[in-house]
Amino acid sequence: MDLKERIVAYMREDAYKPLLAEDLAEGMGLTQEELVHFDAALEELEKEGVVIRNRSDLYGLPSRMHLVVGRLSMSAKGFGFIIPDVRASEDETDVFVPGPGIGSAMHGDRVVARVTPSEEPGRSREGEILRILERANEKIVGTFERSKTFGFVTPDNTKLTQDVFVPKKAFHGAKTGSKVVVKITKWPERRRNAEGEVVEVLGKAGDPGVDVLSVMRQYDLSETFPEEVQAAAEAVEQEPSPEEYRGRADRRSLPIVTVDGEDSKDLDDGVYARRNEDGSFFLGVYIADVSWYVRENQPLDREARERGTSVYLVDRVIPMLPKELSNGICSLNAGVDRLSMACEMQISPEGEVTSYEILPAVIHVYRRLTYHIVNKVLVDREEPFLSDNQDIRTMLETLADLRGVLKEKRHRRGSIDFELPEVKVKLDAEGHPVALIKREGSLAESIIEECMLAANETVARHMDEKHLPFMYRVHEQPSAEKIERFNNLLAAFGLFVRPDEAGQIRPMDVQRVLAKVEGRPEERIISTVALRSMQQARYSELSLGHFGLAARYYTHFTSPIRRYPDLIVHRLLRETFATGTMPAERQVKLRSVLPEIAEHASQRERVAIEAERETTDMKKIEYMAQFVGETFDGIISGVTAFGLFVELDNGVEGLVHVSTMVNDYYDYVEEQYAMVGERTQKKYRLGDEVQILLVRANVEERNLDFVLKDNGAYDPAAMKNAVRGGRKESSAGHKEERGKKRGESRPARGEGSRKPKIRDIIAEPVEDAGTPKKKKHRGGRNRKRGASGEKLSHPEPEKKGKRGKAAGKDRRPAGKDERRGGAEGRSGRPGADYHRVRVTGLNSAVWPDPPGYHERKMREEAQAGQAGGAPKHRPRPHHRTERSTGNSK
Repeated sequence: MDLKERIVAYMREDAYKPLLAEDLAEGMGLTQEELVHFDAALEELEKEGVVIRNRSDLYGLPSRMHLVVGRLSMSAKGFGFIIPDVRASEDETDVFVPGPGIGSAMHGDRVVARVTPSEEPGRSREGEILRILERANEKIVGTFERSKTFGFVTPDNTKLTQDVFVPKKAFHGAKTGSKVVVKITKWPERRRNAEGEVVEVLGKAGDPGVDVLSVMRQYDLSETFPEEVQAAAEAVEQEPSPEEYRGRADRRSLPIVTVDGEDSKDLDDGVYARRNEDGSFFLGVYIADVSWYVRENQPLDREARERGTSVYLVDRVIPMLPKELSNGICSLNAGVDRLSMACEMQISPEGEVTSYEILPAVIHVYRRLTYHIVNKVLVDREEPFLSDNQDIRTMLETLADLRGVLKEKRHRRGSIDFELPEVKVKLDAEGHPVALIKREGSLAESIIEECMLAANETVARHMDEKHLPFMYRVHEQPSAEKIERFNNLLAAFGLFVRPDEAGQIRPMDVQRVLAKVEGRPEERIISTVALRSMQQARYSELSLGHFGLAARYYTHFTSPIRRYPDLIVHRLLRETFATGTMPAERQVKLRSVLPEIAEHASQRERVAIEAERETTDMKKIEYMAQFVGETFDGIISGVTAFGLFVELDNGVEGLVHVSTMVNDYYDYVEEQYAMVGERTQKKYRLGDEVQILLVRANVEERNLDFVLKDNGAYDPAAMKNAVRGGRKESSAGHKEERGKKRGESRPARGEGSRKPKIRDIIAEPVEDAGTPKKKKHRGGRNRKRGASGEKLSHPEPEKKGKRGKAAGKDRRPAGKDERRGGAEGRSGRPGADYHRVRVTGLNSAVWPDPPGYHERKMREEAQAGQAGGAPKHRPRPHHRTERSTGNSK
C-alpha cells in the first residue's frame, strides 16, 4: 500500500474528525522518510478530490463532509447533474444542480459540490458546486460573430450554455459566420463569460466538410499523428520476414477468409471452419497480431492508448493506428502472409466448446469476401457469386450451420437479442447526403458475430481460470430502480420479472418476457423499455460477466487494429505463452495500471460513439431538409413531459412538442410511458404508430420538429421565432449586436436550389397572390413582435379610456369567430379547436396563432398604411426585460 492509499485508509477508518496536516501525519505514525513525501501526497489527493481541505485548513473525506466529487453534465436549459466518481451504494443517485448552483462551472468539469438529500424518495439529490477541480473545455468549437471592438463564439455544443467573449486583438482572421476553434484564456467568473482567442478558423459555416471538421475539433479527434508516431509507423516493414515465423503455428494452408463491409480497409479478423466426422465442428478465428508491432510504452503504443479506439464518422475513419499498420502490415489482406493470434476451438453439435488452443500463427488469407457476397451465395444463391466461390461454398455452408448451433446455445442460456437496424448515410462527392440506407442484420453478419462471440468468451474464460491480470468487457445487472420501472410497465400486461433475494434478475427472465409479447401490439413498447433498462457495457480489470449475452466470461479479443483493450488482451496473452503464467512483480504492476487503462478506454469509447452519432444525425437532418412540409409515418420512440419523440422508418428522429397538440390538455403519465388527454383520454404511448408533418429541420442545432397530422398546428413565423428566441439569442452581455447582424430571412420551400445545405428550413405555406406584402419599416428591428413574428401595432393616444374599452368589447366576438369558425373561409383550411396549452414547467412554449390570423394582421396593417395612419413607434424595449421580443426579420 503506497502512502496515498495509507492516508485515505487512515482518514476512513481511524480519523473521527477533520484534521490538520500535522495532526494527520502524527496520527499515522509516519517515518522520517515518509514525512518527506507526505505533503506532496496530500496535495495530490486534494487535487484529485479524494480528500477535501476546508476553510480552516482541515482535511477530511468528501463523503463524511456531505460533499460529492464528480463530473458535471449540463443541460441546454441551464441546469446540470453531477455524476459522482464514487457511489456509496448502487441506489445513490446523481446530484441535480439547479442553474444558480452551477456557478462558473462548465459542462464536463470535475467539481466538488455540497449535497442536500432528496425530500422525495426516488428523486435525485440536489447540490451546489463549491469548487472546480479540473477544467474540461480548454478549446471550444463554435460560430464566430464580431462587432467593431469585440467578438464572441457561440459553442456548437448546446451543453456549453454561455458564449465565449473574444477581444479584437484575438480575432486572428475570423469573420462573422466562420466556424472557429477558440482557446480559453480566462475562465468564467460569476456573471462574466469566459474569454478566449481564436486559434483555428475551420471555414464558413455551411461549406462542404466544415460541419464534420467542427465535430472532430469539438471531440479533439485528429486524422494526423505526431511526427514521432508517424516515423515509427513508417519504419515498420510492410511484409513479415521469415524470422518472424519462428515459434508460430503455420496455418497458411487453410482457406481462411475475411468477411467485412464493402469499403472496409482495416481487416483484422479471418475465419475457417470444417465439420468433423462425429458431427462436431472445428472453428478457427484468426486475428491480426497487432501487439507484435505495437510494443508496450513505445510511441505507437502511447498514441493508441490515448486514442483508445478508431472513430467511424459519417464520411471518414479516424484510425487508432497509422494507416501503415491499420491498412497495411496488420490488415489481413488476401494473398499475402500475415502474423496472427489464433483461437482454435472444437465445438460440439450442441454448441459447447469442448477444447481450444490459443496460439500465435502465420496465415495466408485465401479470399476477401464481403457480407454482400456471402449473402448472395448462401441466401439468394445467385450467379456469378455461386460459381466464383464454388471452391469455398462447402466451408461457407458449414459456417452457416455452426452459426445456427452457436446462436441456439446462447438462446438456451438466456441471451437477449435486440434487433437494432443501422442507418447508413450515403454522401455525394461534396459530402452532401443523397440517401439514407437502412441496414437490417443479415446471415453473413450473424455468422461473423457468432464466431467472434465464441472466441471472445473462450479467451476470457482461459485467462480468468488462470487468475492472472486481464482486461474484460463487462455488462452488469440493471439497477434496482430500472427493474422496478420495467415491472411497473409489465404489470399492465399481466407480466412480471421476479428479482431474487439480492434484487437481481436473470437474463433468461427478460428473454422469456420478450418471447411472450412477440407479435403482440405491446411488443414494441416492452422491447424498447427493456433495452433502455440495460446498463452500458464497459471495460474492467474484473471478470463480472456479460448480462445481455448471459455469458459468465467475456472480453474483446477480435479487433486490436481499432480497439486498444483488444491490443492489451493480445499483449497479456503473449506474456503467458512461454510459461503459462506471469512473474509476480509483473502481476502487481498490471493490477495497478489496468483499472486506469480500462476506465480511459471506456471513456474514449463513449466519446467515439457521441462523435459518430453527431455526424450521422447532422447528415440525416441535412437530408430531411428537402422534405419539409411533407407527411411521414413514424413510431413514438420517446415520451417526455414536453412532447413525443417520433422515429421515422428511415431511422430519423424528431420532436412533436406538446404545445402543438391542439385538441386537449395533455398530461405526461410516466408509469404508462404515455401522454394522456384530460378530456378526450386520447393516449400517445411509446411504440404507437403516428403520422406526422415535418415542419422544421435545423442542421445547426441537430433537430427536427414534427406536428401530428391529426392533432397539430403550426405557424412558420412562430416556429422561427421560437428558434430565434432560444438559447443562442437569450444569453446576456455582449450578444446585443446579434439582432443587427441577422437581417436575412430564409427562403421558403421551393425557392432556389433544393440542395439540403440550409441550416434551418421551415415549412412555409404558399402566399396568396392577393395578399399584400408587409412593408419594411426603418425602425423595425426594435419593434415588438407577437408569438407569430408579426409586428404589433401601437395604440393611438385617443383610443385610451372608456371609448377604447367599449370598442375592444365590440370587436371581441368578431375576433373569436374569426379565430374559431372563420378560419376556413380565409385560409382555405378547415377550422380547428385551438386550446391554449397549460404552461407548467417544461410545457412552457411559444404558441402559434391560428390559421389565417397572420394574413389578417398583414391586411389590416396594409390598409392602415394606405389610409395614411402609419402607427407611431413604441419606446425601444429595455434589453434586460424585453429583448426576447425584439427578434428581427
